[in-house]
Amino acid sequence: MMNSSYLFGITTIVYLLASVSYIAFFVFRNKTAARAGLGLAIFAILIQTTGLGLRWHESYQLGIGHAPLTNMYESLVFFAWCAAIFYVLLEIKFKLPIIGAFVMPIPFLTLAYTSLDKDLGKEISPLIPALQSNWLIAHVITCFIGYGAFAVAAGLGIIYLLRQLADTRKFSQESLLGNLPDLRTLDDLIHKTIIFGFMWLSAGIITGAVWANEAWGTYWSWDPKETWSIITWFIYALTLHARFTRGWNGSRIAWLSVLGFISVFFTYFGVNYLLAGLHSYGAS
Repeated sequence: MMNSSYLFGITTIVYLLASVSYIAFFVFRNKTAARAGLGLAIFAILIQTTGLGLRWHESYQLGIGHAPLTNMYESLVFFAWCAAIFYVLLEIKFKLPIIGAFVMPIPFLTLAYTSLDKDLGKEISPLIPALQSNWLIAHVITCFIGYGAFAVAAGLGIIYLLRQLADTRKFSQESLLGNLPDLRTLDDLIHKTIIFGFMWLSAGIITGAVWANEAWGTYWSWDPKETWSIITWFIYALTLHARFTRGWNGSRIAWLSVLGFISVFFTYFGVNYLLAGLHSYGAS
């Protein structure tokens, strides 16, 4: 019988095929490969959406009944879904499929990790009292939409730095790096993507504070994950502040987009595995 794990496995394979197609477009400049990459990415998103809905339904069949957003496994699946959707919308709007070669591997690697790590806790379990809140759903959704956008921004930042290297070394347009989008376009995309992610991360911190007050009676307790989430927020806030007031752009913003996502990564993984706190359940 088909279950959500089976669908997520198929999704992983389709994301892999999409990644290969985009990389083929980057290397060989074959437009058919680019169209195949977009089609496969959309197909993977549809399968993954079905899988998320099915996992939600499975929880009700077990008499538990909660959104599939409550442990590390489910949040990783949701992160991959958010990153893929954001990228596809970005490609449809700006018509730059070459970015897919750097971004689409992110949802693939994320789901591949969920398949390989046996300690993620893939089973559907009853929620502890602190997680039995609608604010949890709002908090996770808003945070992970922001995380997905930041993942794409980091990919764009890496592309910017590679394109800058190509221009500095005066690579020809026929070279791989010379085929990347121009620096002004990339800089604008990084800026817009960070703004989008920052708004959602801000909403995530606010909803998290409301949830914390409902669950533990305080809006802020300086739990390790709360502390690192505010550090991440300040990195992106200072990035946007520097751009608006100091006119920072180009490689500075590109590096900050990468640094910001490293902070996101530590907030998400490092805190769960290295630091004990109220959010430690996320690693179970």
